[in-house]
Amino acid sequence: MTSRTPLSTALTVATAALFASLGAAHAGTLEDVKQREVVRCGTSPNNPGFAFTDSAGKQRGFDVDFCRALSAAIFGDVAKAETKVAEPRDAFTVLATAGVDVLTHRFTWSFNRDNGAGLEFTQALFYDGQGFMVRKSANVKSVNELNGATICAAQGTTTELNVADYFRQRKLTYKIVTFNGTDPARLAYDEGRCDAWTNDRGSLASRGQGLKNPAEHLILPETISKEPVGPIVRDSDPKWAHLVRWVMFATIAAEELGITSENVDEMKASSTNPEVKRFLGVSDDLGQKLGLSRDWAYNIVKLVGNYGEIFDRNLGAKSPIGLSRGLNGLWKDGGLVIAPPFR
Repeated sequence: MTSRTPLSTALTVATAALFASLGAAHAGTLEDVKQREVVRCGTSPNNPGFAFTDSAGKQRGFDVDFCRALSAAIFGDVAKAETKVAEPRDAFTVLATAGVDVLTHRFTWSFNRDNGAGLEFTQALFYDGQGFMVRKSANVKSVNELNGATICAAQGTTTELNVADYFRQRKLTYKIVTFNGTDPARLAYDEGRCDAWTNDRGSLASRGQGLKNPAEHLILPETISKEPVGPIVRDSDPKWAHLVRWVMFATIAAEELGITSENVDEMKASSTNPEVKRFLGVSDDLGQKLGLSRDWAYNIVKLVGNYGEIFDRNLGAKSPIGLSRGLNGLWKDGGLVIAPPFR
């Protein structure tokens, strides 16, 4: 989510050059991962529900679970997933310099990021949109009532451009105040330095849990942008990008096929569905085409779960975040989440 300022344009050019210079040295990401016996994922900082450290010091969240799914697919062991926190302004450089193998972060898939920056977005894993949080005491019911407001936002994101486009179209005035990271933006809003705080709605819901008095705030109803979010890899290694993409599809296909972490052994032993048998490695060895074992998809579901299980335990209605599936429901349920057939 990067704004189109001269500085960010320069950083994008510099990052693209860095990716280009290092691409040849890291053309075999899967081989590197197998050799070190660890897959390294860059995640967003302190983002409850998506990527955060729990009271026991363990990393948890939707994005963390996708890293664990990669580890399950490659090694048959989720313990070989390693997460590294990366601030938005630093994350692309960390990926470019092979500090991580993949970004399972909160970055929006956009034209400029996917073209000429040395990045490849593998697929949308979570569908979001930009929103605004305000204090209930302000009695603001709509973004259109924020004329003249001061708005907190994080640097290194597209939020500034989205706000500019939305407010300009409606002839509204505003003042944007940016901060080095999402947490500083939240803290500044909580301290009363801004009238509103803007971010993706999912992040507002999750990071809003960290406000002094969360119940005193609300997210306004408007969604001013579309923000498809998904894993990012270096564009110099199509084999790795392919693997990351199909690991994600495996979590989705498992939900489509009714395969869960609880019933996967039964399904593997007794299902007569040809696609289930292919998916679980009973009738076909699809893993060999990805450089993985025959039971790679089985391991993902057994050790991490399907997409619905991952969503529900981290973000769903019964979790502290309390999000409905909405656009992140399966296509057959009116959502946008879909996987190609495993055949």
